[in-house]
Amino acid sequence: MRRQTGGAVQLSRRRFLAGSGAAVASLAMPAISFANQRADLSLGLQSGDVSGDSAIVWARADRPSRLLIEAATTDSFKDVVASTFVDALPESDFTAKVLLDDLPSDQDIFYRVRAQNHSSPAIIGPAQIGRFRSAPSSRRPVSFIWSGDTAGQGWGIDETRGGMRTYATMLKHRPDFFIHSGDCIYADSPIPNELKLPNGEIWRNVVTEEKAQVAETLAQFRGNYRYNLLDANVRAFNAEVPILAQWDDHEVANDWWPTRTIDEPGYAERSALALAARASRAFHEYMPTRQTLAEAGRVYRKIAYGPLLDVFMLDMRSYRESNEAAPNDQRAPLLGAKQLAWLKKELARSQATWKIIAADLPIGLVTPDGVAVSDGPPAGREHEVANLLSFIKRSGITNLVWLTADMHYTAAHYYDPNKAVFQDFEPFWEFVSGPLHAGTWMPAPLDNTFGPAVRYQKGCTAEQGENLAPCFGLQFFGLVDIDGRSGVMTVTLKDVEDRDLFTIDLVPQPPRRPGAIAQGM
Repeated sequence: MRRQTGGAVQLSRRRFLAGSGAAVASLAMPAISFANQRADLSLGLQSGDVSGDSAIVWARADRPSRLLIEAATTDSFKDVVASTFVDALPESDFTAKVLLDDLPSDQDIFYRVRAQNHSSPAIIGPAQIGRFRSAPSSRRPVSFIWSGDTAGQGWGIDETRGGMRTYATMLKHRPDFFIHSGDCIYADSPIPNELKLPNGEIWRNVVTEEKAQVAETLAQFRGNYRYNLLDANVRAFNAEVPILAQWDDHEVANDWWPTRTIDEPGYAERSALALAARASRAFHEYMPTRQTLAEAGRVYRKIAYGPLLDVFMLDMRSYRESNEAAPNDQRAPLLGAKQLAWLKKELARSQATWKIIAADLPIGLVTPDGVAVSDGPPAGREHEVANLLSFIKRSGITNLVWLTADMHYTAAHYYDPNKAVFQDFEPFWEFVSGPLHAGTWMPAPLDNTFGPAVRYQKGCTAEQGENLAPCFGLQFFGLVDIDGRSGVMTVTLKDVEDRDLFTIDLVPQPPRRPGAIAQGM
């Protein structure tokens, strides 16, 4: 196990336990109380980007501290397999994360974090414990959840209504991991003290200074992440379920692209690029993502989760062209050349039964900021998607499923080349789910470029009105179960009350020989 940021430090198990034991002994002295000098880990723990032998572990202290971390295969911690530390400093808003590696595969891993006060090193605070399961090396069943859109449209934490209840519902399933499909925060959406509901009741938010206005400074972006961690449901979920996090637009500003000039009210900073730099730093500080030295702030990556599953996390924001140029510019990028080349290469190399493309936008729903433009042949950003779909067909890659959120309703879409204007691709499914805790919208129209058909959808109605509050029950997530023996993938769309809304079994297909279809075979 080693540190993820800064210089790596490896501690022997004996040295760590001896040091922590001495600190505990000093805390047992009855004559002096050190309670006000103990570092606080009140925002809980997180893990993420789990593989077969490694994972990221995250925590935040309330003052300069050294985080002491142990990992074990039992919750008694009698079998500590290794230990490490990392410093939580003001420069990172007292957040810190480490890469735990050399872990056994397909194993429950318990990790324990304590904070050692820099100013008073003898004082070590109480431990917090988290858990995750490392990815399998064999074909055991895999279960995971996805959704997106947290604390949007002014709907924050109303503790009298149970807080962010969808997180508590998802935790009941004890999934192997959770894909947060973007809009992890709403940096552009202030949280007011209260909002009036259509039925005349009042929604009362927990409020903080950083969430009282749109985020422009690094401190305000950080405060948006801290706000979500004030919710007890979120903290309980994070301690038990690893997160695979990606971003969309609201981590920065509504519908942003790198060269955009922000024109919404409330902004003094008009450069989306400047906002994105601060937002990216806060995102990587607060989300348990793996870092890459090759490209600072990179979000797209592959998570290998055993022989049954590879997850391809996309970034459909950082490399895109403007909304105004996209419909008319055939070269308008969405993923960008580098990311698209990476995705093609990794898909072609994948030996996993299923390939999940975790997108932060659906590809067939017509929205001003989306991929789809209008009915007809590919235009604008659709050219990159068409290029990718043709490559997948030519390469004989099978068993791809697209998962996304963003639309604030849930849906199942089947893309059929026989019903499409652009036909050079194999049929595939796209599932949309969300919001986790935000306003609910009405379903959007589909365009026929790639031939999507709605097999199921549920959102708010025109009578209910858009931006329907979370307390009305239209909060959604998706559950995926992959059978270890047959490889069948079962996708279920669910709501905050854990009701099954739509379920389908997808049977894996054998790999096709590249070029066979093009040759008429």
